[in-house]
Amino acid sequence: MDDLAQRTRAALAEGGPLDVRLEGYAPRAAQAQLAQAIAEAMDSRSTLVAEAGTGTGKTYAYLVPALLSGQRVIISTGTRALQDQLYHRDLPRVREALGAGLRTALLKGRSNYLCQYRMEQAKGEKFASRDVAAQFQRVLAWSGRTLRGDLAELADLPEDSPLWPMVSSTAENCLGGECPFWSECFVAKARQQAQAADLVVVNHHLLLADLAIKQEGFGEILPGAAAFVLDEAHQLPELAAQFFGEGLGSRQLLDLARDSLAECQHVTASLASVMAPARSLEHATRELRLAMEPLPQRAAQSRLLPHAPAVAALDQLEHALVELARSLSPLADASPGFGTCANRAADLVHRLRTWRGTAAGTGSDELPDASSHDDDDAAPSGSSSDPVLAATSVRWYELTQRGFVLQRTPLDVSGPLRRYREQSRAAWIFTSATLSVAGDFRHICKRLGLDEPRELLQPSPFDWPNQALCYLPRGLPEPNSRDYLGAMLDAVWPVLEASKGRAFLLFTSHRALREAAEQLRDGPWPLFVQGSAPRNTLLEQFRASGSGVLLGAASFWEGVDVAGEALSVVVIDRLPFAAPDDPVLEAKLDAVRRDGGNPFRDEQLPQAVIALKQGVGRLVRSHLDRGVLVLCDPRLVGKSYGRLFLDSLPPFPRTRSIEDVQDFFATQSAPAHDPQEDLP
Repeated sequence: MDDLAQRTRAALAEGGPLDVRLEGYAPRAAQAQLAQAIAEAMDSRSTLVAEAGTGTGKTYAYLVPALLSGQRVIISTGTRALQDQLYHRDLPRVREALGAGLRTALLKGRSNYLCQYRMEQAKGEKFASRDVAAQFQRVLAWSGRTLRGDLAELADLPEDSPLWPMVSSTAENCLGGECPFWSECFVAKARQQAQAADLVVVNHHLLLADLAIKQEGFGEILPGAAAFVLDEAHQLPELAAQFFGEGLGSRQLLDLARDSLAECQHVTASLASVMAPARSLEHATRELRLAMEPLPQRAAQSRLLPHAPAVAALDQLEHALVELARSLSPLADASPGFGTCANRAADLVHRLRTWRGTAAGTGSDELPDASSHDDDDAAPSGSSSDPVLAATSVRWYELTQRGFVLQRTPLDVSGPLRRYREQSRAAWIFTSATLSVAGDFRHICKRLGLDEPRELLQPSPFDWPNQALCYLPRGLPEPNSRDYLGAMLDAVWPVLEASKGRAFLLFTSHRALREAAEQLRDGPWPLFVQGSAPRNTLLEQFRASGSGVLLGAASFWEGVDVAGEALSVVVIDRLPFAAPDDPVLEAKLDAVRRDGGNPFRDEQLPQAVIALKQGVGRLVRSHLDRGVLVLCDPRLVGKSYGRLFLDSLPPFPRTRSIEDVQDFFATQSAPAHDPQEDLP
């Protein structure tokens, strides 16, 4: 056993520094085995794929060797919320226990930091409502006392507030070194700290943006890293496809028009040439959204092209963008802001023409090249010039309530991910609770471009026979039948009676969620429905209720942690197969078919298994939790592939009898809180 692995095991062992110095810590065999595998991968600069079931303690398992290695380590998490928790809670505990004096840094994408220049620009804005104006006043007051400029410090600023893009920058609108506030820039300071740190905590959006935009090599946060630890690694393939693609949306277009007009305050006589084309761009953007109204909400480009009004609106939008770019070009040297706007306009013309498949303008239509930008995790707008990716991409659009996105997405990102990994000559550790399909890692390895990595399957250490029960109701119709939802809720009702509520009902579609909410509205349990309040607010209300029933879709399937008796039932309405009419999935299935594969077996099935594992993972969060998993989809027992789903789950005892569920709750005792469960 090598030195780092030995020191890692000693740190986690009985009588070790964590055991002695961390209140409530108790050594776990599963955690030690995972930590040893990670340490060995770090020491040998190799690649490890490690599935760690819930309760393994994977956060400490990678923090300990990272802190003991004496090398530069980048840790990337799935979300900014996990990033904050890791940096502000978990990392300080472990670092203090180990007595490690190395430098650490937290780095987010620029859209998470206050931009003083844009805040000054916003002072002249007319805000959409009094609420937004009041939020801006809070930002102003906070800006005078913050040291890091991290907007997460403003806990009462809603995530969907229209103020965010007005007081933060993006890669496209940042003025860089020409900004009058450059010496005070919070983004620049955070990056300087990250460059000087031994351990840097980032998130996947930022990491992938840094990879995607710095295509000739690693970006500024990555050089010199000896190891990369990617937690929640199951999210990487989908996120990478976004960042190695290219797109534009109504928000970018309207922001460009607004910023161009705002710059006129600083340059005399500029308004005369900018006003008309900026207003034309705003009008053309809204007209395109209106013209797309009859189209499906999300579809391939081929669904839009036969729709004459939408094509005409695209022509109008392109013309308006070109005219604005022309009006901004002569002003580019008049101020840094106009220079940035001119580059943005040219870049958006290029993106629109690329999405449409039209040739770049020539002669009088020719525009100046857009300059390259640094990373940004606000929106996956980094473009890829890789000809292989471009040739194997799907063009599609999506409509939002008031806007649209036009996107080009590569179908396979394994190539660039493999190249970046090889260029780094570092250790790469991919870990998550959901990476394998029935113990097999081939699917995730293929998507990540991993060739024969080290593998570790560390099962959850929970006592599944005593802590949990899986109930498969009898007699349900096929999921596509019209009466399925009603029959499903009828089957679930006696479970909720036995558990006295305390349940998550997870749905594969928002339509089913809305219909279920209507049918359960008069039930005896407090009802919490996704979309009725921010996610964190709903979870707090659910925990406090003691007998609530929470209905969720999409984002509630993962990253939600409710330990204890407040959550004692998880119901999953049907197997989470991706929508077959999704344009990206359609193109992937066609590609698999062309390569001689089986689209269902090779793509749809493994993706659904991993998604189901995420939903199931909401149920038992500590070794004191007890709960019932209700899997309603009759295909689990009626189709041959149902066995693959069941074999991929923890070893739940299974039943088809509601009496067993009732007995399970009748014998339930209220466990005391165990402080060990607060430790990752």
